[in-house]
Amino acid sequence: MPFKPLVFSGVQPTGNLHLGNYLGAIKRFVEMQATHDCIYCVVDEHAITVWQDPFELRRQIREVTAAFLAAGIDPKAHIVFNQSQVPEHAELAWVFNCVARMGWLNRMTQFKEKAGKDRENVSVGLFAYPSLMAADILVYRATHVPVGEDQKQHLELTRDIATKFNNDFSASIVAHGHSAEEGYFPLPEPLTQGPAPRVMSLRDGTKKMSKSDPSDYSRINLTDDRDAIAQKIRKARTDPEPLPSEVEGLKERPDADNLVTIYAALAGMTREAVLKDHGGSQFSAFKPALADLAVSVLSPINDRMKALMAEPDHIDAILADGSERAGAIAGKVMDEVRDIVGFIQSRKRR
Repeated sequence: MPFKPLVFSGVQPTGNLHLGNYLGAIKRFVEMQATHDCIYCVVDEHAITVWQDPFELRRQIREVTAAFLAAGIDPKAHIVFNQSQVPEHAELAWVFNCVARMGWLNRMTQFKEKAGKDRENVSVGLFAYPSLMAADILVYRATHVPVGEDQKQHLELTRDIATKFNNDFSASIVAHGHSAEEGYFPLPEPLTQGPAPRVMSLRDGTKKMSKSDPSDYSRINLTDDRDAIAQKIRKARTDPEPLPSEVEGLKERPDADNLVTIYAALAGMTREAVLKDHGGSQFSAFKPALADLAVSVLSPINDRMKALMAEPDHIDAILADGSERAGAIAGKVMDEVRDIVGFIQSRKRR
């Protein structure tokens, strides 16, 4: 029997969400609701692979949830929850730690980048978190995952873990009523919706917009009010030339390219269409148009986030409901995994 199509995606609650997070992930999550069954997770267990202040972590979990809701994700039609409320994520991650090979994890480029030269002093969690990421997806037997370029390697690892589990336990999988051909876990596919806009720093168009940049003027935060959004766009770095009329003219002009890309993504246009309207304009004219557009799109999200953050009990109730619904799925999967692996269960958990 084919696996039921299901989308899983998660966002870490670490620091301010910014325009790049919105355009590259959250906006696309909202669009996916119309065509897929979706599970959206605030992956708080991933966040603690580096130390987090417990009081700040709680606030950030609620803030990511508020961003999901304010952007238009429907927590009744789909599932919105935080990872730590569904313990099956961590339990399946341990099983996967025993399936994955050290060599596989050693090849993960994100670990190398985050650990830097001090690899011996980082947490075991930072090294092993791709196993938890695989568990996040497969504990729901999800079939599709929206991924950016920096996560494609982790999705490949998830497929490798699923394949090895299916092979290692093939006889037991069949004995428990599943197809030998399909195995127990699906091999999740990347969900493509066309290329995500690559949003760069407002202070340096050659660097990705990042919450870790020391300059707050490098990014537009989802918590920024109207005045802050407009001011950051006015101060965004540009060059002295007018906008070209063709996309080809943006080559070697990273700051100009970035502002055109942001305008196109916010307006739902192509860059070609933006330049058709604004080609030949000076930035003194284009920046106010971009600021007006950004404020019109982002300020309602900001207003809704503020209202939601003022009602933490409401956010917590949504997370509790989502966790209950997510746990009902994950619990059944883990019951089957325990049987397949050979654990003795005096009672089924779900």
